[in-house]
Amino acid sequence: MQPEENSSNTLQGSALALVLYDVCEEIHLDELRALLAAERQRPALKHAAAEQVRIERPPVVEHLGLIDSDGGEKFDTQIKYYDYGVIAILFERSFAGEWERLVGLSANWISGSQFEQLARTMARRRLADVRPALVKPYAEWLGEDYFIFVVTSAEGSPPASELLARRGREIVRIVRGELAPLSASEVSEVLQSSISYYPNDVAVIGWNAAFIYDTPTGSATAIHMLEYANSQLLEFRHYDEFLTRELSVARGLVERDSGLLARWRLARAASRLQAVTLDVSGLAERVDNAIKFLSDMFSARLYRLAANKVGVPDYKSLVDQKLATARDLYSFMIEQFHQGRAFVLELIVVIILVIELVFLFRGK
Repeated sequence: MQPEENSSNTLQGSALALVLYDVCEEIHLDELRALLAAERQRPALKHAAAEQVRIERPPVVEHLGLIDSDGGEKFDTQIKYYDYGVIAILFERSFAGEWERLVGLSANWISGSQFEQLARTMARRRLADVRPALVKPYAEWLGEDYFIFVVTSAEGSPPASELLARRGREIVRIVRGELAPLSASEVSEVLQSSISYYPNDVAVIGWNAAFIYDTPTGSATAIHMLEYANSQLLEFRHYDEFLTRELSVARGLVERDSGLLARWRLARAASRLQAVTLDVSGLAERVDNAIKFLSDMFSARLYRLAANKVGVPDYKSLVDQKLATARDLYSFMIEQFHQGRAFVLELIVVIILVIELVFLFRGK
């Protein structure tokens, strides 16, 4: 990160922009590490030992160093590659200034699109170099962005409760990306989504941005939990859209092909739907189990708060509902096929009996 010149400002910390893309079905991390000579990410925990949080397949981290943006700013940049096909690009720069300046920075970043363009260009360039490690790359990418504003030093070093009491309105505007003052009810609503471990730290988490007041080391825990939550949100969004398309095709086939002979085509469509259901169920389970908390209850609560705010449970519920619908539709299609086959078999038996009777009477 490039430090800013004035070290006597009210606030000091860093601002981070996180841009994620769902780029393929899977990334072979071992092959990727060989291509990049990169490292695995290790859990960054505020207080717990590493064995208290288990990351099933830690993402591979590629450090890209300082990157120039179109606006002339420099960002310390890194890319994280998750095995379930998501990449996360993190842009970070230092910050020093007053509260209103941080409010303005948040509003500018959240409402702008400068990071999406920069991240997409960078992602295409890096993925071209690691294509052998990608399984079934997608032509079109789903994307998510998230912004994190970390304050490591505030004037007077107040405890978190005092900071929220004195500067809660500014913090809420930072989390919402709003320049204008917000209502008392909105301030209260946003500040309810805060969590602390020590008296001198707090994270206020919103659906597209978060404010963290902590040491650089302590804030790493919240940043990593937010990264994981957003990567899982993106993957469940992908499954939701994929299942929506597959269910639409299957329903269209059922509604269009209602004749006897058409029922025979349902068997192939049902087999495809069943394969899709099993694949998505397995992939969704892998994403859901990507991170496990064995005894670090604070990190678990922090992750659940982050996941709830960005919408992971909502999209996971949508995926579960569509998987249940797909199973019901599969059963109906198979039943229709079996009924059609049974009718054809009965018809064949009748025809054979008629033929035998004809020959029998002719023989007489």
